[in-house]
Amino acid sequence: MSTNFKNQMKEVMSMAWRFFKVTGESFADCLKRSWLVYKLTKAMKTKTVQFFYQKVNGEIRQAFGTMKDEIIHDKVKGTGVRKNEDLFNYWDTEADGWRSFKKFNLIKIA
Repeated sequence: MSTNFKNQMKEVMSMAWRFFKVTGESFADCLKRSWLVYKLTKAMKTKTVQFFYQKVNGEIRQAFGTMKDEIIHDKVKGTGVRKNEDLFNYWDTEADGWRSFKKFNLIKIA
């Protein structure tokens, strides 16, 4: 097994356990969501991705986001506040600004 694969598995499993502890959902559901978040992260590093997530108020939001270095390299991110492990931060290409959502609320990648 390659070191890269081990690191991927460790990241996915760690996120799944965190989801399980925070949400109380079944571990199977938490693992599925964890893989989905991992795949979104990987895809956003190379391109703009269309995806859907549930907002805190219950609405489903369609988003187009990226984490591609060429696009976000000069965008100021954050204010030095401690990073929240439960939030996914991305550059919204339609709103031209930083956005975030709760990782467990990711529904689908288009």
